[in-house]
Amino acid sequence: MNIEFMITDKIRIEEYDYPLPDGRISKFPLQERDSSKLLLFTSKNDFLPSEEKFSDIHRFLPEESLIIFNNTKVIPARLLFNRHTGAIIEIFCLEPVDPEDYQLNFSCTKQCRWKVIVGNIKRWKDGPIYLINPSDDRTIAEMDLTAELVERASNKIVVQFSWKGDDSFSKVLEMCGKIPIPPYLKRDPQPLDKVRYQTCYARIEGSVAAPTAGLHFTDTVLGKISEKGIKQGYISLHVGAGTFLPVKSEYISEHNMHSEPFSISIELIKSLREYASKHIIAVGTTSTRCLESLYFLGVQTIEKKVPTYVSQWEPYREEGFNYTLEEALDALIHYLERNSLDNLVSRSEIIIVPGYRFRVIDHLITNFHQPKSTLLLLISAFVGKSWRDIYNFALENNFRFLSYGDSSLLEIRK
Repeated sequence: MNIEFMITDKIRIEEYDYPLPDGRISKFPLQERDSSKLLLFTSKNDFLPSEEKFSDIHRFLPEESLIIFNNTKVIPARLLFNRHTGAIIEIFCLEPVDPEDYQLNFSCTKQCRWKVIVGNIKRWKDGPIYLINPSDDRTIAEMDLTAELVERASNKIVVQFSWKGDDSFSKVLEMCGKIPIPPYLKRDPQPLDKVRYQTCYARIEGSVAAPTAGLHFTDTVLGKISEKGIKQGYISLHVGAGTFLPVKSEYISEHNMHSEPFSISIELIKSLREYASKHIIAVGTTSTRCLESLYFLGVQTIEKKVPTYVSQWEPYREEGFNYTLEEALDALIHYLERNSLDNLVSRSEIIIVPGYRFRVIDHLITNFHQPKSTLLLLISAFVGKSWRDIYNFALENNFRFLSYGDSSLLEIRK
């Protein structure tokens, strides 16, 4: 893509590398969610990295703030099938196709269709394949789950799942699927992953990867945050498999960002409007992408009367972003009210890289991300060149990295 105006055509992904030994990647969660370490990088400690306990995070959150969580729920998206020849085929569910709505699809009985990734697809030419039931579970056997190829293209594979009985597809996945833990854990999912690769506030099914910044929270921690007078809100953004995709291009301008669907209530948009001049805290990069996308959807509403979706490079165009956050949010609120809508439903493929101007959040709670990843670029965009100091401190002080790793609380420098 030719980015004419920009910063991003000069960003080389090699500049966002750091040494991450395999031993520093946490393969399993700690026994207690909130016992992880917390790296603090805020004005309260003069923007110098320091080590705290996550269970004390309420002490470091600013007064008069709104904290936003992603309440998406990870689905057991990995399914193993056999061909009649004996070949094993793995299907990884990505997003629903027919019905396209997540909740409608999950409530389907008999059959539904999904966009998927297929392992060993060369061995699957045509015809149905049959679910592997290694424990000979009677209930699973009676479901008789099969899959058939419906569409097969280089960028899109669609399968139709069919099963017997009156169980919903949500129940079918719960019975037959496996939790899709990250590939860098280099292990098979275990029973504890069903609970621990899920936030304590997960509600809306649809993700194939956890919003991992939220894995540290417990009801006790949430209670302490409430006692401090900090308002809590929830968005629903379904995390896609693209979150694990490495950046293979030399320049970030050549990378194609994945798209993810989200939903946010009009009541939360009104709360964001109320706190626009105070403090808004995002729990995780998924919440960040959703919240920052709201500004651009608001601009679309001002200029085109209707919000659509946020494309990858939309935030970086030369002109048209002179509106305040309050004006953008007001436009969305009025649009939803005019159309009697309780929720704004959209998609975003926004990429946040150095040079991006944050318009919504000023604090970020997040884990430690992979070298040369779009998530690390987001962190660099938020804290500037200090990302190296933060990650060096974490490496030198035995912080645990990636999904089951430790956490950080970061504040943007204004």
